[in-house]
Amino acid sequence: MTAICAKAKLTERYFYESFTSRDELLQKVLDRIADEIRDAGLDALRTSTGPLEDRVRNAITAFVTILTDDPRKGRVAMIQSAAFEPLRTHRRAALRGFAQMVADEATLMYGDRAWPPHQGEINGLLFVGGLAELVTAWLNDEIAITPEEIVDAATHQFTSTAHR
Repeated sequence: MTAICAKAKLTERYFYESFTSRDELLQKVLDRIADEIRDAGLDALRTSTGPLEDRVRNAITAFVTILTDDPRKGRVAMIQSAAFEPLRTHRRAALRGFAQMVADEATLMYGDRAWPPHQGEINGLLFVGGLAELVTAWLNDEIAITPEEIVDAATHQFTSTAHR
């Protein structure tokens, strides 16, 4: 806590007035990034016009842009949260929430052609997990692609598998 407080130019007393522990602070940071991603993605999806594929692309672009324009956010949300034991459970819950959001949005988009709820949940988890791993590989310089290629691949994957 001393290093965090020194970097933020805060006293430890002020820190402990806001957070009970370092773990709580890290969870709040992860929650803030997740909220930013969720809000930007849903806003892009709901305010976009045009073909469904363009609307999906805009939503995925919003997600990818947040994590790649500021790689610190990407590292916290994708890498550090998976590597740090107290955040793993919190990260999994966030990913499950995103997967349910994807399944719900697919149902709204595809109507009668959407997968039934159980299959939608499975597809949502596959989509969100795969996209998270692709962004992680990019952040770790393990794959030579651009953020635009991530968006293209994810858009194709979603529009190909989010319905019957």
